[in-house]
Amino acid sequence: MRHFTIILLITCSSGVYAQKSADEKLKELGIELIVPTKPVANYAKAVRTGNLVYLSGHGPTKADGTDITGKVGKDLKVEQGVEAAKRTAISLISTLKMELGGDLSRVKRIVKVNGWVNCTDTFRDQPRVMNGCSDLLVAVFGEKGKHARTSLGTNSLPSNIAIEIEMIVEVD
Repeated sequence: MRHFTIILLITCSSGVYAQKSADEKLKELGIELIVPTKPVANYAKAVRTGNLVYLSGHGPTKADGTDITGKVGKDLKVEQGVEAAKRTAISLISTLKMELGGDLSRVKRIVKVNGWVNCTDTFRDQPRVMNGCSDLLVAVFGEKGKHARTSLGTNSLPSNIAIEIEMIVEVD
């Protein structure tokens, strides 16, 4: 019996398959980045060392500058927690874009995401809530958006925000 391998090549008029940029994907998803908020204490929102950018913990800041607050499992349903994680990812991408001089094409890989969900003692769906962030990062950055991740529950976060997420990004 013979086995055959079929290779499918996709080309466009330039001969190379063009992948959409992060900015194009954000636009396609109807997502507008926000003006990054200022640190609330004596720290930096982003620190670059070598080819890594460390983003401090960000919260779920909405376009109007207010935050999504409350405990998931008490004040917020899981779906609202997922939306808070998505809003936090938008905040992180906004800060990252500013740190990179407006050029998200410099992102080589989202390396690590750590998330803390403000939740009740009995809440167990922290990973599901964090999918709001992870799914958006993959939707925007494609394979470069897949990352290692930690999802933790906590009984309190600053200003009662629903979620706090930090991120490590490899850049050019």
